[in-house]
Amino acid sequence: MKIAVAGAGKLGIKITEMLLSGDHSVTVIDKDNDILQKLSAVFDIMTVEGNAKQISLLRSLDIGTFDFLIATTDRDEKNIVIAAFAKRLGCGKVIARIRDPEHSGQQDFIKESMHIDFLVNPEFAVTQEIYKYLVEKYSISNGVISTGKTAMIEFMSERLPDIIGKPIRDIPSMIGHAIVVAISRNGKVIIPHGDVVVLEEDVLYMVGDRDLIRHLNKKVHEKGKYTDIRKVMIAGGGKVGLYLARLLSDFGIAVKIIETDRQRCQYLSANLENVLILHGDATDITLLEDEGFGETDAFVSATGYDEENLLLALMAKQRGVEDVIAKISRESYYGLIESMGIDMVMNPVDISAGYMLRIIQGSELIVLSKLIQGQAELIEFIADENMMLADKPISELGLPNDLIIASIHRGNNVIIPTGDTEIEEGDRVLIFCLLSEVNDLEKLLRFRKGLFR
Repeated sequence: MKIAVAGAGKLGIKITEMLLSGDHSVTVIDKDNDILQKLSAVFDIMTVEGNAKQISLLRSLDIGTFDFLIATTDRDEKNIVIAAFAKRLGCGKVIARIRDPEHSGQQDFIKESMHIDFLVNPEFAVTQEIYKYLVEKYSISNGVISTGKTAMIEFMSERLPDIIGKPIRDIPSMIGHAIVVAISRNGKVIIPHGDVVVLEEDVLYMVGDRDLIRHLNKKVHEKGKYTDIRKVMIAGGGKVGLYLARLLSDFGIAVKIIETDRQRCQYLSANLENVLILHGDATDITLLEDEGFGETDAFVSATGYDEENLLLALMAKQRGVEDVIAKISRESYYGLIESMGIDMVMNPVDISAGYMLRIIQGSELIVLSKLIQGQAELIEFIADENMMLADKPISELGLPNDLIIASIHRGNNVIIPTGDTEIEEGDRVLIFCLLSEVNDLEKLLRFRKGLFR
């Protein structure tokens, strides 16, 4: 496909990298020539220096011949205008990144009036994942995803005490025709190998035959059970803090927000009901303790600084807060997370880029895409004989450690693959991978003569 990306910030660069893994032709537009030169040195892309709001620039690109334009500049209004102009000039489909809470309640009107196909809000996407975790206690509805004759279940290891202390390779013999595809441990989702031992408080993700998984679900989930969470403290009154406080308050949870900027506090007070807004420094331990830091049921660190979010999350864990969630933008910090015991870590850039990628791929290739705890993705697709991964033993595909082919639905059979298994034309293939491995996933899904027929 021919795709234009307007804006070479974090999200623009991330989606560009993902798209190139899928063998698309990508053009990046930005006003900063230094950034464009750096991108050109790393990626095989076309770069255009200039303002994508200028109709003359879009026409010079012949934007009407492009399949997609993605607007990811630092301003909502600019993204909306760029996307609207590109659509009017004949671009196939357009996507605009928006972040302002004032736009969240009028997205349908914006899309309809400006002829924009898709709006993506990174902060709201993160907020939804945090809300699901806090309120439902698991990130997939009712704990189970079903697709065809295959299903995936998510459950706490303590619900099946017999598997605690056992290596992953032994679990299928104890449960049946299923496989553990991932574990969420101390806030980090990992793809385990056979020697990994199940620990108490692990969250397991298991894929297998639908009937088996449904039977297992009756053992490990209590129907309709929700969290007993009553008090939540949020550090940072930015967009994530605002969205989350509104959702939690509407659910009936007592919420406190700590924000350093006085004007922002006034804005929050004017736009939130039944939420306590505190003006102060969230790293001030005296303030936190005075406000019942250690007695809160959940703590969410969502300031604009990764280092501060990690520090606050660690402090919360040390004081025994049950659920601790941190918003982190730098992947380089992920190695610290497992040892810190943080329950959940969210990266708005990864979540948004993955969502945009699935929009671009459309229904021709992907039949299911589900985000798991904001760190991993469950993908199901229909195999084609021209795909790079077809007609080869799985052991020869060179799969990265953080990507696993979980199951293959072939005819009336569900196959839990081994290294000798080959993917055939028409198979429904279920893959579980970390968001960090999405680039490798796109390479596997690529057709030998391009990603799409």
